[in-house]
Amino acid sequence: MTAAISELHNNHSAEEETLWSEGNLSHSNMSDSAKSHHLNPHGKGDKTHASDFSYVGIDAILEQMRRKAMKQGFELNIMVVGQSGLGKSTLMNTLFKSKVSRKSVLPDPEERIPKTIEIKSISHDIEEKGVRMKLTVIDTPGFGDQINNENCWQPIMKFINDQYEAYLQEEININRKKRIPDSRVHCCIYFIPPTGHCLRPLDLEFMRRLSKVVNIVPVIAKADTLTLEERDHFKQTIREELRANGIDVYPQKEFDEDSDDRMINDKIREMIPFAVVGSDQEYQVNGKRILGRKTKWGTIEVENIGHCEFAYLRDLLIRTHMQNIKDITGSIHYETYRVRRLNESNILFTAHPPEHPTAQPKANGQTEPQLGVPQANGVAAQHQVMSHEM
Repeated sequence: MTAAISELHNNHSAEEETLWSEGNLSHSNMSDSAKSHHLNPHGKGDKTHASDFSYVGIDAILEQMRRKAMKQGFELNIMVVGQSGLGKSTLMNTLFKSKVSRKSVLPDPEERIPKTIEIKSISHDIEEKGVRMKLTVIDTPGFGDQINNENCWQPIMKFINDQYEAYLQEEININRKKRIPDSRVHCCIYFIPPTGHCLRPLDLEFMRRLSKVVNIVPVIAKADTLTLEERDHFKQTIREELRANGIDVYPQKEFDEDSDDRMINDKIREMIPFAVVGSDQEYQVNGKRILGRKTKWGTIEVENIGHCEFAYLRDLLIRTHMQNIKDITGSIHYETYRVRRLNESNILFTAHPPEHPTAQPKANGQTEPQLGVPQANGVAAQHQVMSHEM
């Protein structure tokens, strides 16, 4: 009997060792601390924390969050606004090194300038090193292309508000989705013509109104048409005009979380607007492949900070501030819209209360809800989308 128990114990140990080995293979991407904690729950053989009796393993939460985020993927919605011919499509293709623009995906040689502003969205699934992102590029053909551009910002404002409203309606549903699809505009890249003089009234009016509902990043399009001196003077003029008109573009000063953020964002604010050049053409320069624009005077390298500021724009939008842009959209711009909508619904309900009580008792003692009563969170079932303008 003792021999049988010993054999059973040995078999159990062998199975346990096999399970731990399989677990080690399945979690090969985990950090060292999380891996050792996962595979050695009692800390035996843990070289890193063997002598640290106080180690709990809280730092493993970072790896858990990373794996969950990798499974879910990310969403980024970018709107591009500017008149035709400023290179909006080319710049988007350059940013993501893919054919992501509307014109690249749906080429139409017979496309004419629309009489009114149209909103067209194209979505792509992009994957890089195991990270999946759903990118949506929102184009606004027709903006600024007419002789009379009065109120041409209104369709864009309505589109942004419609996305907030769609998200709000999903939130207030009784049976909400586990993950609400996010179609809110996270960032608006506004293209300024390279005139070298000053901002047009259209530029000021658009950014003044839209900066209150969306993150705006202004750029000087086709900056290679300006000399370095003209470019620096134009950038300084634009910054002064933005300040004089109370236009606060991204990154906004009031949203700096600490001194480190303030120091980094101050440097970015000193460079805004970014003078950019876009190109999806590759050339060989000194034995290296580069994206650039070839002229008879030489090749303009898109990612060379000595030639243009495209690299700074890319880092801001993708590598350093992408999550912050999304956070400000959700916690500031969308929250402002949500509060306004709920307040408007509550005021409307208070001014026009229902003629009957919210519930009528039935014979069996149960209550019967009446139609036309707002939902429990104060938002009426039927409402009109209100313009979100401060």
